[in-house]
Amino acid sequence: VSSPFNSTMSQAERKPQAAPDDRFSVKLLCRNCRDPVPNIVEDFASGDLVCGNCGLVLGDRIIDTRSEWRTFANDEGDDPSRVGNAANPFLDGAQLDTVIARGGDKGSGLAKDLNRTHGRTTAQRHERNLIQAYKEISALCDAYDIPKSIVDIAKQLYKKVENEQLQRGKSNDAIIAACIFLACRQDNAPRTFKEICALTKVDRKDIGRTFKFLKSKLGANAGTTSSNDLIARFCSNLGLGQDVWRIAKQLTEKAKDMEHISGKSPLSIASACIYMASHLIGDGRDAKAISDIAGVGEATIKSTYKIIYANRKELLTTEIMERNPKAAESNLLVP
Repeated sequence: VSSPFNSTMSQAERKPQAAPDDRFSVKLLCRNCRDPVPNIVEDFASGDLVCGNCGLVLGDRIIDTRSEWRTFANDEGDDPSRVGNAANPFLDGAQLDTVIARGGDKGSGLAKDLNRTHGRTTAQRHERNLIQAYKEISALCDAYDIPKSIVDIAKQLYKKVENEQLQRGKSNDAIIAACIFLACRQDNAPRTFKEICALTKVDRKDIGRTFKFLKSKLGANAGTTSSNDLIARFCSNLGLGQDVWRIAKQLTEKAKDMEHISGKSPLSIASACIYMASHLIGDGRDAKAISDIAGVGEATIKSTYKIIYANRKELLTTEIMERNPKAAESNLLVP
């Protein structure tokens, strides 16, 4: 059975493959012995190209194309690193500085002194300030498990502040705190002022003033903090399940459009909705526990809850009550 892929050409019509043209081939021959099968040796140690039969040097200064792995470490062993540290995108300049190791002088202390002197003469004050601020931002964010994307945004904001010299008259701690607060908002993972205060040990008023100052000077998009952005994290910290989070989110969406609650902050609305949702399904949390997590006063939570409770008929829709078997209006606390 013939295949459609079989060639229809006859054996006579088929031409044999031509051998490669010698004109396009490069041959290395020793001009002394002219051996058709040359024995050319690349001596990378001396950089010479030598004929292995007669010893004639055919070329010099050849380039060694092998791996140039060498180790300059104090400890013995293989060090396959072929390059230095990666360039830091948050620093300026070529970043090709030489670093003198502190050890390796057999305890004489000479290497440590050279390292200190070299650091003072080569490092610029601007760069030292940036490196120190970056270390502090990373340490603070790691303490709260803040994602690396937010850390990088905070570093970029601090670099803009340093380049434009906006830090004059401002506390460096307040600037770092404001950069972290602004970075969280820009990455759609906002934190409350209380959380940033607890993290950085900076007064809330200082953070607020510095935040507004940087926002206006840098022209940065600060975004907005909605109640839904905070509910998920608060419910997680309170040990509440998905049912409470889902109900609180639905309550927040409806409550923020109410006339009587228009003057309340998103933080107060989120706290009051969590308070109502937790009691609605019988897994209630008291106002003090929510206050400790959200950073809102107990009186504020209870006053906001009073407004929500008065409009419960409008908020507790059929969808909320039917999708949650544990939900019962009788579980709610009367303010």
